[in-house]
Amino acid sequence: MANPTAYDNGMGMAYPLTKMNFRVSVSSVEGAAAFNQVTGLDATVDVIEFRQGNAASLAPVKIPGLVKHGNVTLRFGYTLDSAFKTWIKECVSERRGPISRQQVQIELIDINVGSPQQVTTAIGNATRVWLLTNAWVTHYTGPELDASNSDVAIESVEIAYEEMVIPN
Repeated sequence: MANPTAYDNGMGMAYPLTKMNFRVSVSSVEGAAAFNQVTGLDATVDVIEFRQGNAASLAPVKIPGLVKHGNVTLRFGYTLDSAFKTWIKECVSERRGPISRQQVQIELIDINVGSPQQVTTAIGNATRVWLLTNAWVTHYTGPELDASNSDVAIESVEIAYEEMVIPN
């Protein structure tokens, strides 16, 4: 059985997917944004322990509880595209109305043509997709401005969400 995280390149060799090719799209934002780093895609299920009073065993029974998600952090090079930044501004502005909750789609793209694991999405082919529902920006960090070096101006956005769906 083939490794689900690799593909055959036609010469009998399988390569793992790289984690450097991905895009992020937000349901109300036109187009997709490119990011340098996405971290925090996780889900944890609470464990609830209990013991019935008449149980013969002294060991507790364990059942699944609430599912909890951490926040996702997106790091990106400064861009002049205003659509994504408008959504960020709407979420973190002091003079905002109701928080604009959106569906955020994170796609891992396979740059190798012909990978059998590709999934057709609304904006192209992706190997893996994560959908974050009811997401909003909870933290924004601007770039460090330092005239003494020539690094890329990196911004970061932390997004809170209620549910993670992995459709593929």
